[in-house]
Amino acid sequence: PGDPGLMPCREPPAAEDAAFISIQAFPALLDLPQDPAVSGVSCGSRHTAVVTRCGQLYTWGWGKYGQLGHGDNASCDRPRRVEHLLSEGLRAQDVVCGPWTTYVCVLE
Repeated sequence: PGDPGLMPCREPPAAEDAAFISIQAFPALLDLPQDPAVSGVSCGSRHTAVVTRCGQLYTWGWGKYGQLGHGDNASCDRPRRVEHLLSEGLRAQDVVCGPWTTYVCVLE
């Protein structure tokens, strides 16, 4: 299940490939599913998070430490909505990414 326009995240890589994630060193246009209005964005060392005006959180990048918030350690090259916030009835208000962490300010 999930948004049909999103590509699935990769499973955690094997130990010999652990450092691999598609990293783009220059700005690029990004298509978010359903074209939501973005109200905030933050970048960690290898991951990115976006908050939309309607309170959804999308994350992508390197997920080795669970910093993407999808309940696993998978990395993802495409934005993926953090479903846990929706299931708990929470709306993301702001996001700040650290090197291997993601902090989200939420409203109930």
